[in-house]
Amino acid sequence: MKNYIKELRSSSKLSQAELAKICKVSRQTINAIENDKYDPTLQLAFNIANALDTTVDRLFVNNPKYSKT
Repeated sequence: MKNYIKELRSSSKLSQAELAKICKVSRQTINAIENDKYDPTLQLAFNIANALDTTVDRLFVNNPKYSKT
């Protein structure tokens, strides 16, 4: 599943470690999600979206071909 965590995190001037701390996960978890190696739980997806001031549906795209972002 394509996601825009890295782009939104960078624009928010947050490091992976800072985002991880806010979401109460490891930096490695954020890295794995950003690199499409791990799909987060629904709760974690909401936590990341809240931390990045966006919505889950804008953060994750099931089919990037049809992305509006």
